[in-house]
Amino acid sequence: MGMASSIRLHLCNMNRDLGVRGLSNCSLSCCINALLQSFAATTELQEVLNRWQPSEESGRYNVPLELKRALEAMKDPRQASPHQRFLECLHYNHICRLTQHDADEVFHAILNLIQEQMSDKQIAAEIKNLYKIEVEGCSQCLDCESVHRVPTFFLRLPLHLHDGENTLENCLKMFFESQKLEDSEAFYCVKCERKTPTDQGHKLVSLPSVLCIHLKRFRSNRGFTKKLNTKVSFPETINMAEMLPEERSKLSESRYRLYAVIVHSGTAMSGHYTAYICSKDHKWYYIDDSRVVQVCWETVQETYGGERWFSDTAYMLLYRTLSSEAAQESVRRS
Repeated sequence: MGMASSIRLHLCNMNRDLGVRGLSNCSLSCCINALLQSFAATTELQEVLNRWQPSEESGRYNVPLELKRALEAMKDPRQASPHQRFLECLHYNHICRLTQHDADEVFHAILNLIQEQMSDKQIAAEIKNLYKIEVEGCSQCLDCESVHRVPTFFLRLPLHLHDGENTLENCLKMFFESQKLEDSEAFYCVKCERKTPTDQGHKLVSLPSVLCIHLKRFRSNRGFTKKLNTKVSFPETINMAEMLPEERSKLSESRYRLYAVIVHSGTAMSGHYTAYICSKDHKWYYIDDSRVVQVCWETVQETYGGERWFSDTAYMLLYRTLSSEAAQESVRRS
């Protein structure tokens, strides 16, 4: 074995001992590397993929198949680039190499490609349901008080930010607050047969076992995109029934623990993605492509933002229910 191969194997073994491993940056792949770290930490996803028996017609450029292979290969310290085929597969599916990507858009695209390309639709539905946030879009006419409801869902919850300081709780409440639309923004009421002032908003129906939250830090202004480095504080554990008391009756699962943070540094036009991952033994690690270091929760909190324009800022948060975490722990111990 050559010296370079020996060093790579040594680094892989060290990362495996930490419970995580780094991934080399191949053709500006930092965004996908960070997302792969979050997928690898989502043991619920891996369990579903492990039950899937791909058919022969899946083909080489099948996203769910290559994701399954990549997550398995990441556990093998002998594989220096376990994600290479996955990157090639995404490139074939128009998530191109040598391109700056938005982590939220790629995350959503990968989940959609899984739905499209997985032959076993029952397994595909299980993966979708891991992340599926069910809501109702509600519009109430303020003249006749009739309510129009439209069921919909998100695979991640997109939260708008204020220019000042934000908390995750306030952002969630703002998402579910109704807005009064009138004048030019008024809606057409079928019952009144004219445009009327309307209250419009979302009502929560159900939450998934894996709750992905997108902090919308990129804002378009006069044809230009700028990044909001505004502060957004978030806790390590949340109780959605306390954060959204008006939705309490609909929350069979409400207590969550943070296990992954996708981080963006730089500007909207030139940036870099990294990840903070909480391992199975509840230790936090910072992963910057192939570099892996253990950190404390206080270091993760530094991604709240609100300081320098080029600072590391949390962009996507992944929480899992405490009941799901307990089930995972029970399986590991058995």
